[in-house]
Amino acid sequence: MKNLRNTLLFLAISLGSSLWANSKLAFWDEQRKGANGGGEDATAAWFEAARDAGIEYIRLSPTSMKSDSRDFLMGDADRFFGIPEGDLAKLKTVLDRADDAGVKIVLTTFTLPGRRWRQHNDMEFDFRLWNDHGFQDRTMAFWQELAFELKDHPAVVGYNIVNEPHPEREAGFEADKTDGFDQWLEETKGDIADLNRFYQIMVYTIRSVDMNTPIFVDSRFHANPAGFPTLAPIDDPAVLYSFHFYEPWIYTTYRVNKDRFAYPDRMPTGNGDETEAWTVADLKSRLQPVVDWSKKHGVPANRIHLAELGCDRKVEGAQQYLSDLIGLANKNEWHWAFYSFRAGGWDGMNYELGTEKLNWKQWQAIEAGTAGYNDFILEGENPLWDVIKEGLK
Repeated sequence: MKNLRNTLLFLAISLGSSLWANSKLAFWDEQRKGANGGGEDATAAWFEAARDAGIEYIRLSPTSMKSDSRDFLMGDADRFFGIPEGDLAKLKTVLDRADDAGVKIVLTTFTLPGRRWRQHNDMEFDFRLWNDHGFQDRTMAFWQELAFELKDHPAVVGYNIVNEPHPEREAGFEADKTDGFDQWLEETKGDIADLNRFYQIMVYTIRSVDMNTPIFVDSRFHANPAGFPTLAPIDDPAVLYSFHFYEPWIYTTYRVNKDRFAYPDRMPTGNGDETEAWTVADLKSRLQPVVDWSKKHGVPANRIHLAELGCDRKVEGAQQYLSDLIGLANKNEWHWAFYSFRAGGWDGMNYELGTEKLNWKQWQAIEAGTAGYNDFILEGENPLWDVIKEGLK
């Protein structure tokens, strides 16, 4: 294993100069605005609708696409032995549709060997990737095979190695629970749970077969801005650094909010019911770790990616929240992708539905299978969707 890593490092260094003449990286030289979506929704009509809405790229997760095996692209995340040919063919068909529509793709993985996506794992977090070198070796093999297969595809302009990493969570640490975290970070440095080490290995692995496609790395704490201070820059000009923003979570999540909070007048002061008034400066302060990190390490704005931003459409003040957040992203000239575009299985962040709950007749049709969420997209006035459309200009 050590010899393999040394070989990959040699390849990355010796061939690194080719990255400077890189058309895929050039796509990211100017600010790009996109959306998130799942491969299971990615019909030709879906990509065409995305293009017509002004969406330049889709951060695409194929994890929920149908497979003859347990886990799409994995075969089985417990025992990865290579990407199933049928799954790869299905994914390439989706990528071809994107290319036909003129929409670019950043491919992201929710499931990896030893890290099954929580929604496919009885809602349990899977930490095996951060405890077993065998699973990290298999993840290297997976990304090496996938990059080799997709490196020349014209739609693909990015590989997002792992979605929302959180190896520290197993030890009890989260963005708002960091007592003792610095000591844990020092103790795990250079070990299997070291996220920076993992990224270095994955980048070298991908570069052994694909020297051009940009690589995206998420910050820790589930891609929280608070994870940026511990993120180590990677010596590769085609690496972009990503984070997600749904802050504060107990406001943006409708089932947790329960009409307690509203932006900007009644925002949570903690995890209870107490509230305070916010201004856009409060949102800005939560983005400050990203700003400070990029200045400290000389990382330009066009290498920062706000990979997911969103708010449940039904919470009070969602329109102003999204407007202020997108405004800050544009002011910083960061790439950004809203979550999500016409997600077929969920209505909470389908902004084309407006701010009102679906009525009982609509739910009845959905439950009967005679309609889907997207059948109820508002054709007329929709100030919430107008915020997204205006931001995409």
